[in-house]
Amino acid sequence: MFRYFPTNYVWNLSVDLAIEMGARIGEIEEMCAPLQEAARQPDAAGTQAFRETWSRMAGKLCGLAAEDEASGRLLSAGEKYGRAATYLITCERLQAHGAPGRLELYRRFLDVFAKGISLARENCERVEIPYESAHIAGLLVRADGVDGPAPLLVQVNGLDSTKEMKYRVGLPAWLARRGVSSLVIDQPGSGEALRLHGLTARYDSEHWASRVVDWLETRAEVDPKRIGLEGVSLGGYYCPRAVAFEPRFACGVAWGANHDWRDVQKKRLQKEGSLPVPHYWDHVRWVWGARDQDDFVRIAEKVHLDGILDRIRVPFLVTHGEKDSQIPLHWAQRTYEQLVNSPRRELKVFTDREGGAQHASFDNSINAGQYIADWVAETLGGRTS
Repeated sequence: MFRYFPTNYVWNLSVDLAIEMGARIGEIEEMCAPLQEAARQPDAAGTQAFRETWSRMAGKLCGLAAEDEASGRLLSAGEKYGRAATYLITCERLQAHGAPGRLELYRRFLDVFAKGISLARENCERVEIPYESAHIAGLLVRADGVDGPAPLLVQVNGLDSTKEMKYRVGLPAWLARRGVSSLVIDQPGSGEALRLHGLTARYDSEHWASRVVDWLETRAEVDPKRIGLEGVSLGGYYCPRAVAFEPRFACGVAWGANHDWRDVQKKRLQKEGSLPVPHYWDHVRWVWGARDQDDFVRIAEKVHLDGILDRIRVPFLVTHGEKDSQIPLHWAQRTYEQLVNSPRRELKVFTDREGGAQHASFDNSINAGQYIADWVAETLGGRTS
């Protein structure tokens, strides 16, 4: 794990995620060098300083991109807007729920990301899936070189990631080369669903996952018999739960298992394990729509997979980092052990040898991600060469 800040795991996690999304080391140095003292400050003061330097860099890149646009250099402009968006979501993610200007910062991020995608002519289309009184927003990436309906992997967030973060890390592009399309969504409790529509997380993830499958079945470019589901981090709970109760999924992948999130919360209340974001307890109450801490504890009691996984009767891949400091490895082993009716279950533990040994492989996602992409391609009928 790259540790820019010796004493601040949460900030190091953010920096590493930004690198995985395409951040440049020279820009990281420029943004982070002034933050060494702030990294030791309480959450409110520290995260404000982090936001200032990272959003300033995003502003500079947007200015440079505008100059490229004026010169007709649209591909260069698109790349800069894309990187600026990465820096904006990195600092937005660290802000407290309700922090002044956070919503405006998020809206700015969405606009800059969309502009970058358009100008760079990336294989990425925004879609909106009807859900409740609003919609679930997604990014659709089409398989390369496939005539007719293609297999597709739906990809869902964890506790504090967004569809754009997952897109930038690279799994959709790696799958596209293998003849598999992707739909990366902001499910309830994450991204746009939470910030713009107030759709909070729910333990019965099949409720929204089934609506996504309904929508995909109307798309001519998607093979409805070859739709898989992948989830990262807390998505390592959402995904197995949804696959267990939605039989139309042809396979499942947990990128970082999360078998018993209720237990993880109990440990965190006892100051055990690393936290993914500042203002953690405010954040989880916001995500789950909890009135107070007691209400959140009651909600968390339902977030586990015991007694559920024997319903899964399709291939399932469980991956985990050997050195995951947020979710202990034994929970991945528990998930694997309970997949008793899967015709092809696999547990892959990423070590220092191949990289990806930290939580959800944020320390080095490419080898882990391509392992997942190969497994999905082999399972759904894509290609690996």
